[in-house]
Amino acid sequence: MPRPLALVAFVCSAALSLVAPTHAQQATATTPPDLLPRLLPAPREVASAGMPQRFQSTIGFEALRGEADRSAAREFVEVMRERGVRAELAPSGRHWPVEILRRDTREAQTYLTRQRLVFDPAMEAEGYILVTTAEGATLIADSDAGVFYGLQTLKQLFAGAGEGLRLHFVTVRDWPAMRWRGVHDDLSRGPVPTLEYQKRQIRLLAAYKVNVFSPYFEHTLQFASHPLIAPPGGGMSRSEVKELVAYAKRFHMLIIPEQQTFGHLHHALKQELYAPLAETPHGHVLAPDHPGSLTLTRELFAEIDSLFPGPFLHLGADETFELGKGQTKARVERDGIGPVYLRYLADIEAALRRPGRRFLFWGDIAMNHPALVTSLPQDLIAVAWSYERAAGFERFLKPYTDAGMETWVAPGVNNWNRVWPNYAMTLPNIQGFAREGQAAGSTGLLNTTWDDNGDALFEQTWYGLLFGAAAGWQPGESSIPAFQRSFGLLFHGDTTGLIDAAHRHLTEAQRLLQSTRAGDASSYLFFVDPFSSEGVVDLQRLRPQLTAIRVQAESAVVKIMQARHQRHLRELSTLDAMELGARRIDWIGAKFQTADEIVTAYAKATEPGRTNVSWVDLAELSGINGRLQDMRDGYVLTRELFERSWRAENRPYWLQNNLARYDAEILTWVQRINAMDQARRRFSRDRVLPTPEELGIPRALLPAPPAPPEPQKPAVPARPSTGSRPPA
Repeated sequence: MPRPLALVAFVCSAALSLVAPTHAQQATATTPPDLLPRLLPAPREVASAGMPQRFQSTIGFEALRGEADRSAAREFVEVMRERGVRAELAPSGRHWPVEILRRDTREAQTYLTRQRLVFDPAMEAEGYILVTTAEGATLIADSDAGVFYGLQTLKQLFAGAGEGLRLHFVTVRDWPAMRWRGVHDDLSRGPVPTLEYQKRQIRLLAAYKVNVFSPYFEHTLQFASHPLIAPPGGGMSRSEVKELVAYAKRFHMLIIPEQQTFGHLHHALKQELYAPLAETPHGHVLAPDHPGSLTLTRELFAEIDSLFPGPFLHLGADETFELGKGQTKARVERDGIGPVYLRYLADIEAALRRPGRRFLFWGDIAMNHPALVTSLPQDLIAVAWSYERAAGFERFLKPYTDAGMETWVAPGVNNWNRVWPNYAMTLPNIQGFAREGQAAGSTGLLNTTWDDNGDALFEQTWYGLLFGAAAGWQPGESSIPAFQRSFGLLFHGDTTGLIDAAHRHLTEAQRLLQSTRAGDASSYLFFVDPFSSEGVVDLQRLRPQLTAIRVQAESAVVKIMQARHQRHLRELSTLDAMELGARRIDWIGAKFQTADEIVTAYAKATEPGRTNVSWVDLAELSGINGRLQDMRDGYVLTRELFERSWRAENRPYWLQNNLARYDAEILTWVQRINAMDQARRRFSRDRVLPTPEELGIPRALLPAPPAPPEPQKPAVPARPSTGSRPPA
């Protein structure tokens, strides 16, 4: 059994006596903060024995005592080998030993007593104690999950790679603030990931102590009883679900499916077989008064119940905007929208109730009727969601806590309808919601990704998802600056800080975009035609910041490309998606800049009275490296990069819908290139150019014509002098 250094025991005993209320990673007077390792999530309590030391040994496990410990150790060994670190499950020669002890064994009790460490009751479910020294590591846990999470922390104590590999000597006592720490992935607004990619999601999220994965279904789960609902190539099959559930169990991850049961069901209700169940014709919301609505839900959940064995199912039931506008109009006018909504939600729960099952639902509708919340079954779990604010979440939780109901909080990564997530909004939203949720007694955090525009890439969301993992595990308010200093090292293995710097550049680019009142890095701004009426307004708003936006985006690209030179850099597909985000932000700036240059150049060429227009002047607009060709090329490049990132994580389903948008813009600029080339040929023949308006250049962007000179007033003859002296 490895013996910790005496200094470790001294520092640890001092550190564990102090608990700071607003920062999870504990520091003491004897442990300067710069000696503490960067860990994600930050442990509840950690003390360091000094600077990290060079590590050249082989990691090996001492007598593993059960299959769960062997499985966790095997996963640890596989990951460390991928990172270029020598590790063996049962080495035969000299090695740096890792010993796993269960808290209730005599060996563990002896070790804890000798080291003056306490394994609190709060640590039993998922907590652990981890001590690393020059002689080895000791990990003590009471549960399989605690062993697994302790080994995830041990991974992060190895910094650098190759000859530069270093190990931190620390003592850690750690357990989570929130019981359930989850990620909600939208599978119904475009992208549907492959099974292999979903396994990657599970592995990476579990490495940061996330224990819930919630795939969101409207119509992308295949049902034997209702095979028409899922589109060809765009739904998870029964075999895929079973394989994913079994895979997740290895990583102590609970799969909680969300199948919509009330609203957001347009893709089913647009089918004529299901149209009679819609509140409005081919709409989005099931009609509560139609008897077939509950029948459909029962039949779908009968299959879901057999596929997902966990204790929770998510009913959705958010944003039922059409309720009361169709089949239930008379009832809503008589009873009110709140009673009708809450009654049907209770009916859904009653229809699906099973022993050992609990149901989550989105809290956005019921919260507006707090007096009626008590009519809901008390074992429902309300998931409060809000994605933009950073504080003031009480009103989302209070209706449910007052009624004695359990709550979870759901912040969001703000990736939807954007070419890159707005992390300046995301991180404070997660921080505030986790802080206030913990204070209100919320037991879970469900961080959300949404794909509203159909072109969102999950690989672009890891920055927000890992901060959510930290905020759910760490007590109180998680530090945004500490996270921003740690992400690149812990997720990518970047020892240079370049990836963290790239994230700062992209956040600043988003801030500059928002400062113009044209919005952030939205899909709309990326695709809008700058010569359209909307685009003209956007160009005029963006114009003062275009150069600064592009400098930030291109600086991010440079940092990413420089970071790639590191030999042991990890998660390269995430960097591909990040570089795509930076290049698409840069293209927003470049597109509007180039549009301005086209307008200016053509207006100058067609100035009234100008006689010295040359072929070269027009070639700047369309020709080799012409401005119009730049417009075409920008969309061609980003299309190629987007398709590569899409295929790395998703099935082909829905891809063509997204590529069609790129193709439409490419065609627009090809047509303008052709029109300008025709104008050039006509000019060479007839010395005549079309008006800017004839080429689609909007009048609103044209410089104002110079004001005509004021007419000369006729000279007024001098009056004769009436004085005594003659005029000079």
